[in-house]
Amino acid sequence: MLASLKRRVEDLKRETFALYLATRDPRTPWYAKAFVAVVVAYAVSPIDLIPDFIPVLGVLDDLILIPAGAWIAYRLIPAEVLDDCRRRARESMAEGRPSGRAAAVVVIAIWLALAAACALWAWEAFAPHGP
Repeated sequence: MLASLKRRVEDLKRETFALYLATRDPRTPWYAKAFVAVVVAYAVSPIDLIPDFIPVLGVLDDLILIPAGAWIAYRLIPAEVLDDCRRRARESMAEGRPSGRAAAVVVIAIWLALAAACALWAWEAFAPHGP
C-alpha cells in the first residue's frame, strides 16, 4: 500500500510539472496558460483557501480543487502539447528531480505583494486623514 501511495505522489508531481511546462509552451493558448498557472500556483502554494488544520475540510479542498483544476486544464491544453510536456516531465524527473524553489519563490512573492496591497488599502481606508 505504501509503494502504491508513493507511486501516486510521484505521478502527481510529474503531472504538475507537465502542466508547468505547458504554460511555457508557445502552442498553449493564453487562456489555458492563465488557468494552468492558477492551478499550479495553488498546488504549490503554502496557503490554502481552507487551512489544513480544519478537520476534513482542510484536506478535502486539496483533494477536490487541484484534481478538478487539472481536469479542466487537460481539456484546455492541446493534446499534442500535453503529450510532449508529459514526455519532457518524465525525462526531467528521470535525470533528477526538478527544483520547485523558483515556483515557491514566485508564489511567496505573489502572496507578499497581495498582503502589501491589502495593508496599503487598509491604511488608506482607516488611517485618520487630518482634522
